[in-house]
Order: sequence, then C-alpha cells, then structure tokens
Amino acid sequence: MGSANHLDFLLFGAFPYIAMVLFIVVTVQRYRQSKFSYSSLSSQFLENRQHFWGMVPFHYGILFVLFGHLVAFLVPESILWWNSHPARLYILEITALIGGLLTLVGFVGLLIRRASHHRLRAVTTPSDWVVAVMLLFQVATGIGIAVFYGWGSSWFASTLTPYLWSLVWLNPDIAGIAPMPHLIKAHVLSAFALIAFFPFTRLVHILVIPNMYLWRRTQVVRWYGVRGRSRRS
Repeated sequence: MGSANHLDFLLFGAFPYIAMVLFIVVTVQRYRQSKFSYSSLSSQFLENRQHFWGMVPFHYGILFVLFGHLVAFLVPESILWWNSHPARLYILEITALIGGLLTLVGFVGLLIRRASHHRLRAVTTPSDWVVAVMLLFQVATGIGIAVFYGWGSSWFASTLTPYLWSLVWLNPDIAGIAPMPHLIKAHVLSAFALIAFFPFTRLVHILVIPNMYLWRRTQVVRWYGVRGRSRRS
C-alpha cells in the first residue's frame, strides 16, 4: 500500500470514527455538565431585519440539501430509479443546486450581518467564526461539485453510499472514494470535520427538541398599557 493509500485510509477510514467518538462523548459530557449551554444564543433581538433575510433562506436551503443527502444514503435504489429518466434527473440536479445556492446566499448574508454590527461582533466567540468558515467551505465545495461534477445524485447513490454504509458496519471500504477528485474528497472530509467540531459549538442546540411544547397547555399573555407603563395579566 503506497503513501497515498495510507493517507486515504487515515482520512476516510480512521478519521470518520474519531469524529463520531468526539461527537458522541463530548456531546453527552457537555449536556451532563452544562445542559443550559444547549442554546443557539440567538442574536435576533440585537438585529432582526438582516437576521430574517439570512436565516430563512439558509435554513430552508440547508434542510433541503441535507434531506436529499439522507434519502440518497438510505434509499439509493430509489434515487437511481428516479434518475433513470433524463427529465427527472435534470429536475433533481437543478433543484439540488438551487437548494445549495439558497443556503450559500442566506449564510453569506448572516456572516455579513454578524461582521457589520458591533453588538453582534461583541457576542461572537472564536468558535463561532471557526464553525462559520467550516460551514462556508462545506457549502461552497458542495456547489462546486454540483457545477463541475454533474449527476452527483447518481454517483453519490452508487459510490459514496456504499462507502458510508461500510463505515456504519465498521468495515471501512475506501475503494470507491479514494480515486475521486480532490474537491469531492475535500467536501466529504470537511463534513466529518464538522461532525467532530459540532459539540464544541452552539450548533448543539439542533439536538434539543422542545418536546414539552407538544403537550403543554396553551399560554395566553395580554399586555395592557397603564400610564405609559405595561403590565402583564
């Protein structure tokens, strides 16, 4: 096995497990020691207009893209069947690209907002900037792949999905990913890097689902003005 193969195995055969161990161990430990840190630490109250126009396209775009990746991972045969008709393949590829562009536009808007307001910069931690750069790289490389390496939904389902399942079954097989272009390998590697860094950031709020709101009785709040003041009843 040459040095290139050794490096590929280290990056795509060993590093994914290191990332997952860090994700699980640090996430659980952080929740046990400081569960109240599981918050997005929203800055919406500091500035709302740019926040809305950045957050909405970013969230809708990234949820669509992640859903597409999940479907290709769980039911690759369905993706390949769908892509067997050229018109459906074009629709899927164009829609995925639009989702990626929507994510990028929204995220760049959020970065500009955070960098241009001094109150937002004051509450932004170094880890926020690090994860922002990582997310930006992930989104940009994904769009680059869609533009320069077409029919990604098909080769993801036929090549990357078996590789990812080999990791799940604890039998990493890098034969499919090793010969891929550097841009694709960088995109995959950055995804694992994000997983490893995830529990150290405010992104952990994604893991907290407010189940209490599903069964809690509705709460009615009324505000009345009293001589220039307000009171809640």
